[in-house]
Amino acid sequence: MKRFIAITLTILMLAALVGCGSKKRQPIQLTLSTEDSEAIMLAAGVRLPDVSEAKGANSEIEFFSWFDSINNYTEAEVVNTGYWTFREKYHGTVTYHETSYDTRYDELANLIMADTSPDFFPAGVSSEATFPMYCVKGTFAPVDGYVDYTDPLWEGMAEPAEAFALGDHHFALVTDVTFRNICPYNRRVINEWGFDDPADLYAADDWTWETFYDMCVEFSDPEADRYAIDGYAYNGALVQEASGSKFVEKDDEGNYISNLDDPILEQANQLIYDLVKNECVYHEGNSYWAGRDNHTDGAGVKDGKCLFYITYFTSIQGPVEEISAVWGDVTQGELMFVPLPRNDRGDGEYYLASVPSGYMLVKGGKNPDGVALFAACERFKIIDPTVERIDRKQLQEKYLWTDEMLEMYDECRRLILKNTYMYYNGNFIDQLNTAYNHFRDDIARGGATTTWAQLKEQYNESFEYYLEQQNAEIENYVAGL
Repeated sequence: MKRFIAITLTILMLAALVGCGSKKRQPIQLTLSTEDSEAIMLAAGVRLPDVSEAKGANSEIEFFSWFDSINNYTEAEVVNTGYWTFREKYHGTVTYHETSYDTRYDELANLIMADTSPDFFPAGVSSEATFPMYCVKGTFAPVDGYVDYTDPLWEGMAEPAEAFALGDHHFALVTDVTFRNICPYNRRVINEWGFDDPADLYAADDWTWETFYDMCVEFSDPEADRYAIDGYAYNGALVQEASGSKFVEKDDEGNYISNLDDPILEQANQLIYDLVKNECVYHEGNSYWAGRDNHTDGAGVKDGKCLFYITYFTSIQGPVEEISAVWGDVTQGELMFVPLPRNDRGDGEYYLASVPSGYMLVKGGKNPDGVALFAACERFKIIDPTVERIDRKQLQEKYLWTDEMLEMYDECRRLILKNTYMYYNGNFIDQLNTAYNHFRDDIARGGATTTWAQLKEQYNESFEYYLEQQNAEIENYVAGL
C-alpha cells in the first residue's frame, strides 16, 4: 500500500496562484516525516477504500469555480495532500474550469442546460452561498448515497452537513469547519493606552461586550482620526456571530423562520447603535461602509488609529513583512488576536461563525463517485495529524507565529467545534435576499438614528411574507425528489 506522505522533501519550491491574484509562494525548507499516514489513521479506525474497491478511482473530475483551491496551494498550506492522495493512490485527476464570481451561476446554468455539466462546485451557506435556493432551482444534486457521515472518517461533520439539508436530503460533502471573523489587535497600542490585554481578558472570561465597548469609547477621537473599529465585518460579526443568534433560523420541521424578535439580537444591535453614536466606527460623513486606505484589512492598527479591526481569520496570515507593515511587527509580538467578545447578558458562551468547506455535486455531472472519493481524500488530509504538523510548521517558521497565537488558534477552533454555528445569507429567494440585505445594511448605515424597534417595524412583515413563499417553494421541490 502506498504511503500518503511518505516522501522526503528538502527544499519545496512552490509558485501558485492564490484566488484571482498572481502571488508567489515563498520557498520553505521542509523535511516531511516518513511515518505511514495510513497506518496512523487506521489505528484510529479511519481508513480510505482500497484502490480495487473505490468507486471513482482512475477517473477525471471537473471542478467549476471562480478560484482554484485544488490544483494550487494556498498561503496556509505547504502540500495539498488531499489531491496528492487522490492522484497518487487512486490515479484520479481534477481539471479546473475557471469562471468569474459575477457570472458563475449563469454560466453553470448554461452548462447544465447543454448537458455539459461540470462535476462539482464549492459549498457555502453565507456570502458565497449555494444553499438553499440554487438547490431548489436544480443547480445542485443531493449527495446522499455518496457520503456516510457515520463513518469515522467523517466524524464531526454530520451536524455541519445539516446546514445543507432540505427535508431528508443533503446537498454538500462537508469536509471541514473552520471559523470566520476574529478580533485582531496590536499589543503595543493596547499597552500604550493602558488597556488590559484582550487575550488576558479572554483567559479570565472577562472579554465581554461591555469591556470591549468601554475600550472603544475611551480610544476613539474623530478629531485625532482615531476610530476603535474599522472594516466591513464588524457589523455582521457582532450582531449575527458574537451574539449566537441570527436573523433567519430553521425550525424543527426544517422551515426557515424569522428570528427578529430574539432579544439577544436587539442587545447586539444596541451595541452597534452605541458604538456608532459615540463615533467609535470609522466613517466618512454618514457612510459607515467607508474604510481607511480603501478598506485595507488592518489599516490603522499598527499606527494606533484603529484599535480592533474585526476581519476574517485569513487576513492575518501571510508573509511576515506584509503582515508587519499593516498590523504591527510580528517579530516583536505586536500582532495578537482573540475570539469575538461575548454578550454580558447572554448564556456565558463565546460564539464564532462556523464556516463549512466542502463541495456540491452539480446536477448532470457525470462522475459523482469521483467527486465523493476526492472529498474523502480531502477529509483524510484534514484529520491526518502529520498534515496538521505541516500546517503549524508553516505558521511558526514562515509566518513566525508565537506559541500564544497558535494556542489562540486552537481555542477558536475548539469554540466552533463546541458550538457549530452557521448563519444564512445570500441565497434566499430574490425578494427575501433584497429585504435581508437592506435590513443588514441599515443596521450599520442607520447608525445612531435607527433603533432595533424601528428596523423590526420596517422589515418584519416582509421577512415573514417572503419566508413563507420560500418555504412553499422548498416544500414543492422536496416533494418531487
